[in-house]
Amino acid sequence: MKRMKNIFYLLLFFTGICFSQTDNHSFDKIIEAEAKSASKKLLFKANQHTANYDITYHRFDWNIDPSVAFISGTVTTTFTAKEDMSNVVFDLDDAMTVSSVTQNSTPLGFTQNNSDELVITLSGTLLQGQSTTVAITYSGNPVSSGFGSFEQTTHNDSPIIWTLSEPYGAMAWWPCKQDLTDKINEIDVYITAPQQYVAVSNGLEQSQTTNGGFKTTHFKHQYPIPAYLIAIAVTNYEVYSHTVANNGNPFEIVNYVYPENLTTAQNSTGITVNIMNIFSTLFEEYPYAEEKYGHAQFGWGGGMEHTTVSFMGGFSRDLIAHELAHQWFGDKITCGSWKDIWLNEGFATYLNLLAIENLDGENTFKAYRQSYVNNITSEVDGAVYLSDLDTTNVGRIFNGRLSYRKGSMVLHMLRKKLGDAQFFSGLQNYLADPNLAFGYAKTPDLINHMEAVSGSDLTEFFNDWIYNQGYPSYNLSWYQPSTNQVKITITQTQSHSSVSFFEAPLPVRIIGTNNEMLDVILDNTFNGEEFTEDISFTVADIQIDPDFHIISKNNNATLNIDNQFSEIELSVYPNPTSNDLNINKPPTENIKNVLIYNSLGQLIKKDQSDYITVSELTPGLYYIKVITDKQTLNQSFLKK
Repeated sequence: MKRMKNIFYLLLFFTGICFSQTDNHSFDKIIEAEAKSASKKLLFKANQHTANYDITYHRFDWNIDPSVAFISGTVTTTFTAKEDMSNVVFDLDDAMTVSSVTQNSTPLGFTQNNSDELVITLSGTLLQGQSTTVAITYSGNPVSSGFGSFEQTTHNDSPIIWTLSEPYGAMAWWPCKQDLTDKINEIDVYITAPQQYVAVSNGLEQSQTTNGGFKTTHFKHQYPIPAYLIAIAVTNYEVYSHTVANNGNPFEIVNYVYPENLTTAQNSTGITVNIMNIFSTLFEEYPYAEEKYGHAQFGWGGGMEHTTVSFMGGFSRDLIAHELAHQWFGDKITCGSWKDIWLNEGFATYLNLLAIENLDGENTFKAYRQSYVNNITSEVDGAVYLSDLDTTNVGRIFNGRLSYRKGSMVLHMLRKKLGDAQFFSGLQNYLADPNLAFGYAKTPDLINHMEAVSGSDLTEFFNDWIYNQGYPSYNLSWYQPSTNQVKITITQTQSHSSVSFFEAPLPVRIIGTNNEMLDVILDNTFNGEEFTEDISFTVADIQIDPDFHIISKNNNATLNIDNQFSEIELSVYPNPTSNDLNINKPPTENIKNVLIYNSLGQLIKKDQSDYITVSELTPGLYYIKVITDKQTLNQSFLKK
C-alpha cells in the first residue's frame, strides 16, 4: 500500500580560510561522486517498450554470496496495463540468464535480445486497467559499470557485494522498468546469504531465518520508490542504532559498518539524530519514519541516497547531512527532469547550510554563504535551470557552482525575501502536495507553492535567479541631509545580458561615527531607485550586504559629496526645547558666533559651538542668531 506520510538534515565546522578549504574539498568530493554515478544515464534512453504498464509491486528473492560475483533468484512483479497488451517487456542486461517465467504459476514463453530486453508473452491479452503478476527466475554475473551497479570486492580482506543503480544501472542485475516517470508502490526484499554475513536493503527489517548454514533476511518497504533507488549490500557488517524520538513515535537510525571502522563510525554517526531533528522541525517528519533511516558502508568514495538507507563511502558530517537531506529532496520528491536537478542538489546543499546555522551558529553559516557567493560569482554567466543542450553534459548537470551552490543560495535569497514563516510553510506544502509527494516535481511546481503561501508574484524572482544567468553589481551613493535622515540611491550593473535588472531586497548596514549600526533592507526594484531612512546618528559609512545574503560581486558604496553639501540647511532644533539646542549646518561651514536674545532684545547668552545648553533659561520666547563664515540664521524658539 502507499503510505503518504510526512517528512525530513548539515556540513562542516571551520570558518575563514580553514572553512573554505575544508568545505571545497569535502563538498567537491560529493559532487564528483554524484556526477560519476550519473555519467552512464545520459547514454541511456528510457525504453519505450516498457511505457505501456505501471509497476505496483516487486518481491525480490535473491541468493548472494559476497565472495562470488554472482546473483540468482526470482523477481515477482505486479503491474497494471496502461493499454491492451499481450506481452510485457522488462529491462535486463543480456549478460543475465533467465531460466523461467510464470504468470499465476503458469509457465510463459519469453526471449532475451541484444537490446537488453526481456520480452515475455502473457497467457492472454491484458486489458487496459487490468493487473497481473509475473515471476522471473534468473541468474548471472552482472556487468559492473566500473563504479557501481553490482560490485563484488573486499574490505580489509573481507568480501562484500553492493549495488549502486542510479538511475539506469538496475537492469545490470535484475529485471526492471527503469524509466524516471513511474515509482513502485511497495517492495519485499528477501536476501539469502551465508549465515555469517549481514544483509541490508531498503525498508524495515522483518525477520531473519537460518537454514542449513544460510540466513534469509526480509526487508519490507511500503513507500513509492523508483527502480534506481532499490539497493542491497552483503558483508560482515557490525550493526548498531541511534533512536530518533520523533515526538513519541520513535524510529531507528540503523548503521551497517565495517568492523575495522566501527569505532570511527560510532563517533561520527550520532550527529545524524540532531540533523534529523533539525529537518523534522523546519519541514516535516522524516518521510520514511514508519520504517527506518540508516547508513550502509560500501566501497565507493561518495554516497548514495537509497530510500531509508544511504550507502556511504565514509561518515563525514557533510556527507551524512547531504545524503539525509536527499531523503526529502530527491527521494520523496524527485526532480522530474535533468533541467530541474537543482530541486535535488540545490535543496540538499541548502539543507546542509540550515544544519550549519542550527548546529554551529550564524558566524559559521555566514562564512559558508561568503564562500558560496565567491564561488558562484567566480564566473559571469551560468543559470541554475538547464537548457536542452546542458542535459547532455554530466559535468553541467552536476555543476557545483550552479546546480549546488547557486541553487542553494537562491533558496536562501527566497527565504530572506519571503521571511522564515512563509518560506518554510511553502516548502512544507510542497512536500505534502499529494500530486508531488513520493513522485516527481519540476520548478513550476515549487513556484506555485511559494506564490500561494506568500501571495506574491515570484515570476521576476525566478526568471532572474533560476532561469537566467549572472549576478548584479551594486553601486550605492548616500548623503545625510539632516541629523535624523540618510538618503540612498542604488544603481546596478549585470554580469550577463540575459537579465536586464535583478530585483532583490538588498541588505545594507548604516554605520555611525561612534560605531552605531543600523541594518535595513532596501527593496530594490529598479535602477536609480532612491530610499530615505530615518536614523539617530551621524553616518560614517554604509556597507552593502555585509552578511552575504545576496549573490553579488564588486559592490561599492560612496558618499555623495555634492548632495551632502547642497541639501543641508542651517537650522536649529528641537523647538520648543527644555534643555538644549542643536545647530545643524553644512559640513563645509564653520560657526563664528551663536547669540541668544530675550523677548526685550537683550543679549543673554553667547557661544561658538553647535550644541547650546539653555536649561538655565526661564520658560518663554527667545531669539537665536547663528553666524557662520557663509551665512546668518535668525530664528525664534520657545523654552519650556
